[in-house]
Amino acid sequence: MNDSSWGAPPQAGYWGPPEMGPVQGRPEAGPAYDEPEVQQTRPMPVVPDVTDVQTAAGADQDQYGTGATRLSGPLFRDEMPQEPMPSAAPSPSGEPSEPPRHAAPQAGDQGAQRAWDQGGPQAGVPSAPVAPAAAPKQKKRAGRDLRAAIGVGVGLGAVIIASLFIVKAVFIGVIAIAVVVGLWELTARLQERKQIKAPLVPLAVGGAAMVVAGYVRGAEGAWVAMALTALAVLVWRMTEPPEGYLKDVTAGVFAAFYVPFLATFVALMLTADDGPQRVLTFLLLTVVSDTGAYAVGWRFGKHKLAPRISPGKTREGLLGAVSFAMVAGALCMQFLIDDGTWWQGLLLGLAVAASATLGDLGESMIKRDLGIKDMGTLLPGHGGIMDRLDSLLPTAPVVWLLFVVFVGTG
Repeated sequence: MNDSSWGAPPQAGYWGPPEMGPVQGRPEAGPAYDEPEVQQTRPMPVVPDVTDVQTAAGADQDQYGTGATRLSGPLFRDEMPQEPMPSAAPSPSGEPSEPPRHAAPQAGDQGAQRAWDQGGPQAGVPSAPVAPAAAPKQKKRAGRDLRAAIGVGVGLGAVIIASLFIVKAVFIGVIAIAVVVGLWELTARLQERKQIKAPLVPLAVGGAAMVVAGYVRGAEGAWVAMALTALAVLVWRMTEPPEGYLKDVTAGVFAAFYVPFLATFVALMLTADDGPQRVLTFLLLTVVSDTGAYAVGWRFGKHKLAPRISPGKTREGLLGAVSFAMVAGALCMQFLIDDGTWWQGLLLGLAVAASATLGDLGESMIKRDLGIKDMGTLLPGHGGIMDRLDSLLPTAPVVWLLFVVFVGTG
């Protein structure tokens, strides 16, 4: 309510009803209260000016000096003195500035909420800044397209198993194709990100020959093919200017060892009488290790394993990889490998989990140095071929060696 609802404003010094006449001696502290004997119904007092309210803010007694404490606030909400709108002060640029605004009290602050309900924040009292609402916690999601990754994985698995158990030579061709594509991805990323020109032609030819030589001539054939491939890289690079020769040939020899030479141990496993079962065990344990690390780490992972190398890997995920691989290793050695026992499978699974994790971290180091997330985009949901070979390549010689120790060359 405001003054206009009660008619014309009273004259100066008049603070009572019309029939009583003016009351002299206006008190200092707010509007006067009429005595109950004079009038039974008290009229709504007139709202004084803001300056009068401010001068009377410290008064604690009524106008009769009886010592009774005056009410600290208005009896009705409509009696709250209206705060005049502050004038817009001109800014240094000449434009009027926006008047200050007051924020509503936050939940839990009962005193501030009561003051707000009685008419808002008092003039001259700065309001506390309102903290922004906390964002809702998002549901934990996988980092890749899981459906595409599963579909591609199932397709690759079908091709590998079909070629592995039908004709061994076809599987050797699958290995050679994977090696050539992996070399192409690796050399392309080196040239794009580091301007390192590792010669692809001698690497691709030598890498495919290395896999075939390992299957036909065994470990000796693989070593000879590796040496010839390194020599071919040195000679091929001589056809270009000498600037950057050392880093180019060094990267080329590294690529020859990292991709085709390590893949040759898969061909060596295939030469045994139960070669398909050995290769299948090697593939199953590596996939199970990666799956266990992913599932357990995604669900329970809290403690980072190597945050500077791969922030997504956790210690809980490593435990999941070891547990899954050891169980799968015991089953595979007991039921798939000739003369194998379950305890050998436990050791085999433990070794696979360790080598697969180290291989994954090793390629993560390479990708971090290159400043990329994936080596390629050939496989939807996975990245490139090298993103699938990262744990398989360093695991192949470990599994081949343990098979030779446990059950022989076959």
